[in-house]
Amino acid sequence: MHSHPKGFVWLVGAGPGAADLITVRGLRLLQEAEAVVYDELVNRKLLQHCSRGCKLHAVGKRAGSHRASQVEINTLLVSLGSAGRKVVRLKGGDPLIFGRAGEEIEALHAAGIPFEIVPGVTAATASAAAAGLPLTHRDISSAVVFVTGHQCAANTAALDWSALAQLRATLCFYMGVRRLPGIAANLLGHGMPADMPLAVISEATLPAQKILVGTLRGAGKLSVDLVGQPALVVIGEVVRLASFAAELPQLHAQALAVR
Repeated sequence: MHSHPKGFVWLVGAGPGAADLITVRGLRLLQEAEAVVYDELVNRKLLQHCSRGCKLHAVGKRAGSHRASQVEINTLLVSLGSAGRKVVRLKGGDPLIFGRAGEEIEALHAAGIPFEIVPGVTAATASAAAAGLPLTHRDISSAVVFVTGHQCAANTAALDWSALAQLRATLCFYMGVRRLPGIAANLLGHGMPADMPLAVISEATLPAQKILVGTLRGAGKLSVDLVGQPALVVIGEVVRLASFAAELPQLHAQALAVR
């Protein structure tokens, strides 16, 4: 770590769940940090790498419960940085993808606290990898779209559902399990085929990982068992090519046709 009289804040992506999916740089910064401000979804095993004198601050958020407001987190980071601390802001996945890093960056910049962003493996790529599911395929999907499915996200109401439904793309909805019936209804209502396959992948890369597969028509049934768990919803033809497709006769037959 560099020496900064005002302190320094590293916004570090902890990765999708498994402790060994953090980057080498992220792990080194954790080992050298004087303070770590971590989220709810961060694997606690990562904190074992912190030094004995490191101060740990839990500020986690999970659907339905909030331990600290974003304003409080911003204030804490500025306070620690202003006190000359070397701070790691440890975020699940990647800091810049639905991680509110933008708001923290604004607060640090306004306070004159230097910072650096260390990327992490995000849920979409990790979930797809865990399921053996290619997010892109030159014959099937030429684009990937990341969308927040969180019911508190005001901008989801302004989504161009018609464009999403017509795109030759793979759609990845973060935090979308609770809103999956509504997501499916919007896509169906704007012309996406009812037999479009989808996968719901919860706790990707962890021992409790679970993968549910179905079609847009039956999306409501898939979401019931996983509400409250961190999960990613993948919608698109690429689901037919997943490693588990062979276990699903109705999808496997179509996958062979696609290939």
